[in-house]
Amino acid sequence: MHLIITDAWLAKSRAVYLSGTRLVLVGFVAALALMLVAAGMYHWVFLKGAREGWPLIGSLVKLVVKDEFEQRDRFMRENLDVMAKRLGEMQAKMMQLEALGERVSGLAGVNPNDIKTQPGRGGVLVTGRSLTMEELQATLADLDRLTDQRVDLMTVMESRLFDQKIKKMMVPTQQPVQTGILGSSFGWRIDPLNGRSALHTGLDFPAEPGTSILAAAGGVVVTQEYHAAYGNMVEVDHGNDLVTRYAHASRVLVKKGDLIRRGQKIAEVGTTGRSTGPHLHFEVLVQGVYQDPQKFLTAGQKLPQAPTVAIAQSPAAQPAQIPRPK
Repeated sequence: MHLIITDAWLAKSRAVYLSGTRLVLVGFVAALALMLVAAGMYHWVFLKGAREGWPLIGSLVKLVVKDEFEQRDRFMRENLDVMAKRLGEMQAKMMQLEALGERVSGLAGVNPNDIKTQPGRGGVLVTGRSLTMEELQATLADLDRLTDQRVDLMTVMESRLFDQKIKKMMVPTQQPVQTGILGSSFGWRIDPLNGRSALHTGLDFPAEPGTSILAAAGGVVVTQEYHAAYGNMVEVDHGNDLVTRYAHASRVLVKKGDLIRRGQKIAEVGTTGRSTGPHLHFEVLVQGVYQDPQKFLTAGQKLPQAPTVAIAQSPAAQPAQIPRPK
C-alpha cells in the first residue's frame, strides 16, 4: 500500500509505503488505543453515575452488589454448615471425655465437682438445621470452658495418680529374691545355733550363692557395712521412717548414699555373718520397730509359703536376729 502525504504550505509531498505486516501492526495498535480510551471512559462514567445515583447505572450497581452479597452469603453458609458438623463431633467427643474423666477420677480419689468452677450447661444442640454465627460462637465458648475444666481435672488426677504410684514404688512389695522360696518366717522360733527360743525379725529366702538380691522398693542406701550377725548388710531408707534390711550377702553392689530404684540388683546371696547356709535375711522396720515383711510382700504379689515347722529345723535355718546395729 502506497500513501502520498502532501503539505500545501511547504509545497512538499511524501510517499509512505506500508506492507501487509505493517498495516496489520498499525491496525492492532489503533484498536488497542481505542479499547483503552473506551475502558477509561466507561470506568469514569460508571463511577460518576454510581456516586451521583444515575438511574440506569444505579440499578446495574445494585444488581452487581446483590449478586456479590448472595455469593458471599452462600459461601459463608456452606462454611458454617461444615463448622457446625465439626462442632457436633467435638461435642460428642467432649462428652465421652467427660464420662471417662469421671470414671478415672474415682480411681484417683478426686471429686470432679470440686474442680468445676461454675455449673455446667449443655451448650447449643447441633442439629441438622443451619446455625448462626452467634450460636456457633456460644457453643465454642461452652466447649472452651468445658475443656478448661477437663484440663484442670486431668491435671489434679495426674498429680494424685503420680503420688499414688510414687508411694507404691516406695513401699517394699517387690520380692527381694526371684526364687520365691520362703524359709523361716517372721516370729518366734527355736534358734538353730543355740537351741533357745528367739524372735526371728525377718524372712529368710534360701538361694544359691550369687543369686541376685533385688531392692524391694525405691529409696536411698543408708547403711552398707559388715556386721558380726548380719554379715555383709545393706539398709535402704524408703522415707516415712520405713527401712528395709538385706543381710548375709556374699557381695554388695551399692554403697551408702546411692539412690536405687525398685527391683534394682543391690547385692548377691551369700552366707556371711551368723548364718548356717546361703540365704537372704530380709527385714522391714518402721520407726525402728521390726515388722512382718510378709504383709508388705503379699500386698504386691502372692508369695508362696513353705511349711515353716519343717524348714525351721533344716540346715539352712537362720539364727535369731540381734537388735539393729548402731
